Amino acid sequence: MPDSLLAEPPLADPEEVLHRVFGHAGFRGRQGEIVNHVLRGGSGLVLMPTGGGKSLCFQVPALCREGLGVVISPLIALMEDQVAALRQQGVAAAALHSDLDDETARAVRRDLAQGALKLLYVSPERLLLEGTLGRLAEQQLALFAIDEAHCVSQWGHHFRPEYRGLSALAERFPRVPRLALTATADQRTVEDIRAQLGLEEAPVFRGGFDRPNIFISSAPRDSERGQLREFIKAASDGSGAGIVYCGSRAKTESTAEWLRADGYDALCFHAGMEPEAKRASHRRFARGDNVIMAATIAFGMGIDRPDVRWVAHTDLPRSPESWYQEIGRAGRDGLPARALLLYGAGDIALARHRIEESPAADEQKRIERMRLDAMVSIAEAATCRRRILLRCFGEDAEAENCGACDVCRTPPRLWDGTVAAQKLLSAVLRTGRRFGVAHIVDVLRGRMTDKVAQFAHDKLPTYGVGKDLPDATWRGVARQLVAMGALDVAVENHGELVPTDEARPILKGEQKVMLREDVTAVRGAPKDRGTRAAVPSGDALFEALRAWRRAEAGRQGLPAYMIFSDATLGAITEAKPGDEGELSAIPGVGRSKLERYADDVLRLVAEHG
Repeated sequence: MPDSLLAEPPLADPEEVLHRVFGHAGFRGRQGEIVNHVLRGGSGLVLMPTGGGKSLCFQVPALCREGLGVVISPLIALMEDQVAALRQQGVAAAALHSDLDDETARAVRRDLAQGALKLLYVSPERLLLEGTLGRLAEQQLALFAIDEAHCVSQWGHHFRPEYRGLSALAERFPRVPRLALTATADQRTVEDIRAQLGLEEAPVFRGGFDRPNIFISSAPRDSERGQLREFIKAASDGSGAGIVYCGSRAKTESTAEWLRADGYDALCFHAGMEPEAKRASHRRFARGDNVIMAATIAFGMGIDRPDVRWVAHTDLPRSPESWYQEIGRAGRDGLPARALLLYGAGDIALARHRIEESPAADEQKRIERMRLDAMVSIAEAATCRRRILLRCFGEDAEAENCGACDVCRTPPRLWDGTVAAQKLLSAVLRTGRRFGVAHIVDVLRGRMTDKVAQFAHDKLPTYGVGKDLPDATWRGVARQLVAMGALDVAVENHGELVPTDEARPILKGEQKVMLREDVTAVRGAPKDRGTRAAVPSGDALFEALRAWRRAEAGRQGLPAYMIFSDATLGAITEAKPGDEGELSAIPGVGRSKLERYADDVLRLVAEHG
């Protein structure tokens, strides 16, 4: 076992720490600026996308500064994963949480008292206990890092009341730098975080939110299972994992069931499961197996594995912030990844109704409506989806055509749907606003169904006026009218279509309606997208390294990616290092891992190079 970094004098040079501990040649984006700010004793708020390297912004200065770095994290699984990864890199780290047995908790407290820890991960609830605050007051502290900082804001998408108590840190430890970090926050949430944590005078560091290695696509939900099957087949390459986000607990279970029937190793995860079952599912996923997780949004912040290759949503997310954080769990290693959004008119209407029926204040409802409208705009986009998404975070894409979304790769065709919209709205009104889209389409198409005969709708002027368009097109007209607010869906009843005030100018011919030609098939992503070359799947050396990594991870009881990521194994395969000096130049190979694994890796390179 290599010596811990704590056996040496504190490392003061952040570039040296970055290379020796984490195996990276240099900082990315604003990482270096943030690290140097904290090293000088500064506090601040970091907005950086998932996979953008937020952890290094506090881990590096914690190793460079004298004293203990304290990291506040909302999930036990996330704490444990990060602690295990740090120990692999030779850092004395520990977590203090409610799941520890008495003996382990005593050992952590003993190491804390003796100054034997460099990084301590703790939940907000445990941190705010007087005993914990008292112990920390006796320590020299390097910094406080508040991870998932959007949890502190009532405007955020994962508000957790216990985070509010973290305002005490500014009062009790005024000289200790405080760094709040989050992947998603609009301007209102940013200001709320700063106010709650006493960071009003501290700078906000915004990293670029663009993740061009994630190819994003969206399609109206038509044949959900068929669309998912097509997407998974295109997105999977035999390695990594995938996540299917579902809108209900029951749907996660049924989705996992049919995926297993299709031959996939599929699990489910939702808040209603027994705690041990949830932990078991999370452990399987975190272990690095090639599994598919069908989950509600309860499965989220604890995901730290870098090789999630795709994320699919079967229901419309409630905001761009939520969607961006969830799809950001794919491709954290910088390799090509995919994201798919499936949605329907009922999703849009249900989300609107939930906002209106919520007990929230009017201002909160207004903000939630704006977020939902932005999400609908992304789903229904006829122009670059990435540009619309980035604008939600106050950022403009550099190019008109991003090349990394389905709209840019295969631009949709627009058609003048004014007459079609008038026909559909008229049919809804003439049938008494009492029927769903299926019956309205039957009326427009001139089908003599039992229901049409029962209500004499074959006598209406709108009966058969839509024979020129297929069923799928009429469903698309209805959905797009719902998206633009001209139609509502009575989700509390049986999905009846109901015109709104926005329908009047369309019916009167005062408003032109341009509609997008629907494409429900999943359109493929270019195979060469990504910020790095794709993993050399099938290469003999690469596969040998993966087999060794899997065995080594099993021996240590760790997820495989904590040994080396696929990106690092791919770089080793390409470079074929001949000695430790060359191996140490590979990104992700720090000093501790070099000492642990160099002999095995170099032997495999020699055997298969």
